[in-house]
Amino acid sequence: MLKRLSLLPLLTLCGLLSTSLPARAQALTPYVLPLDYDLMAEQGLFLANEAQQLAEFQQFGRALALAQLAAQLAPNEGQVLALLGGLYLQNSDLEQALPLLARAQELLPNNARVLFALGSAYLQQDNPRLASSYLEQGLRLEAENPNALFDLGNAYFKLGEYPRAIASFEQSVAVEPEFWPAVNNIGLVLYEQGDTPEAVEYWRTSLDLAANEPEPKLAIAVALHAQENCGVPVVRAANAACQEALRLGVEALEQDSRYADLDFLRTNLWGDRLIDSTTDFFELPDIKTLLSEL
Repeated sequence: MLKRLSLLPLLTLCGLLSTSLPARAQALTPYVLPLDYDLMAEQGLFLANEAQQLAEFQQFGRALALAQLAAQLAPNEGQVLALLGGLYLQNSDLEQALPLLARAQELLPNNARVLFALGSAYLQQDNPRLASSYLEQGLRLEAENPNALFDLGNAYFKLGEYPRAIASFEQSVAVEPEFWPAVNNIGLVLYEQGDTPEAVEYWRTSLDLAANEPEPKLAIAVALHAQENCGVPVVRAANAACQEALRLGVEALEQDSRYADLDFLRTNLWGDRLIDSTTDFFELPDIKTLLSEL
């Protein structure tokens, strides 16, 4: 069990003074308790472990507070700094996250997880070139990390390197077959390449894996609307695919109104071609009415 530190700034334990001494002799030299840096680092690691457990239970506010204290007690522990940087990254606070992760990488140069976190941070900063560099370094150390492979696919996608993006997403799915975001994003790449039918198939597979996620629903709706020329009222009324598009689109937007925001879709890597198709889909009378109510 760890001891509790008692950090008393000044301890005057030099004994009692004789009242007969002159006043000028009554000043005591304070005794400063020396800090036990090993014990402080040990406590920092202990608190970091507690913070990590809180983060695993989605208690990010409490986890961040503990991790901040842990980093003060153990400022040269790479794992502690990496945890704190990761929590700031979770909150999209890149200004705080990046210096901590960079320092952690100096202390732990061969730690794949720190490299993955830096890659994710630079991806959030919209620097896919630097993100891909860190992710590639990390994957050379830990090749079968589905999340890192997914992030690398996203970086390649943002760089316009579509074949490499698909290959990275496929590797992610090979490691974790139930990882629906990677399947979903293969569809995003294929749509930008003009392969609508294949993209829809990937989105249907993604929806099967994700059960009820709104993103593949809306993507399918938008793609079917564009593919079947559902903007024409006569076609829309008679075409089963157009009816499916409308149904899925309404379900997705009612589930999560953020998907009505084109900027939100762009942050989810919806490319220019898919955004243009989404804009057309949002012009459907039923969809326009729904959007006005969200």
